[in-house]
Amino acid sequence: MTSGGDFILLGFTDLPDIRAPLLAGFLIIYLVTIGGNILVMSVIYCDSHLQTPMYFFLTNLSFIDISSISVTFPKMLASFYLQSTHITLRVCLVQLYFFFFLFATEIFLLTLMAYDRYVAICYPLHYTMIMNKSVTFRLAAGAWLFGLTEPLFHTISITTFSFCKTHEINHFFCDFTALMKLSCTSTQTTEIMTFITGVIVGIFSWVLIITSYVKIILALLRIQSVMGRHKAFSTCTSHLTIVILFYGSIMFVYMRPASSYSDMQSKISSLVYVALIPMCNPIIYTLKNKEFKDALKRKILCLKSRSE
Repeated sequence: MTSGGDFILLGFTDLPDIRAPLLAGFLIIYLVTIGGNILVMSVIYCDSHLQTPMYFFLTNLSFIDISSISVTFPKMLASFYLQSTHITLRVCLVQLYFFFFLFATEIFLLTLMAYDRYVAICYPLHYTMIMNKSVTFRLAAGAWLFGLTEPLFHTISITTFSFCKTHEINHFFCDFTALMKLSCTSTQTTEIMTFITGVIVGIFSWVLIITSYVKIILALLRIQSVMGRHKAFSTCTSHLTIVILFYGSIMFVYMRPASSYSDMQSKISSLVYVALIPMCNPIIYTLKNKEFKDALKRKILCLKSRSE
């Protein structure tokens, strides 16, 4: 492994005329993401009506969203404000590992949330028995354990690269595909293994989600009441929206040969799952969720009564 000094994260330095608006915009996105997800976690934790598997998984998702954006955004915001774009190889590898760790955990967690909705709608009478606390906790622990091990290949493979061309990473964080483009040694084997890993992890997870929703739709068609059908499926629409956005953006970035990447396209697509989805998750999951809105009202009323 040849380091030859620090890397340079170019980020959005090719847009110097709008540096200040970008800094303000990204700072707002970061603060809204942190605040929104903390609000979701605190309301779920404090309200006994929300102590169900669905909200337990949602709490995990909110924690992942806070953590994942905090892995990438502080360095990017500092580079805007301090105009310091240097990052050491060691820090770059740490950022890469934790990003993929949280990234993989979220993939598995979204699959678990689809399974949870499948059990709730297709086996409502047995839901509490199937998705008991022990099972729910073990499934969530499995997601985190899977996330811890999945990035090892990507991180270790980076240490075998020789960076003798340039040390300028044309991205706003140490993205795996951007680093591959800097290597002066062949990355074909790594690209093939990355694609295979993506198929095994991403496509397998996607198939499980689709299978869950096919069975959910078939179960909903057997419900005679239109109102009952709408009420049952309304608990799934938020999750389905996030799944489509999440998988659409990551497949666009990671399921193509590195040579076909447009740097600006990759950065914009990365912003979708790095920043926009974590920011929108609390809004999407709670906007049409009557249970959560009722819990939030109770929390506000409780805080008001305490202040009076």
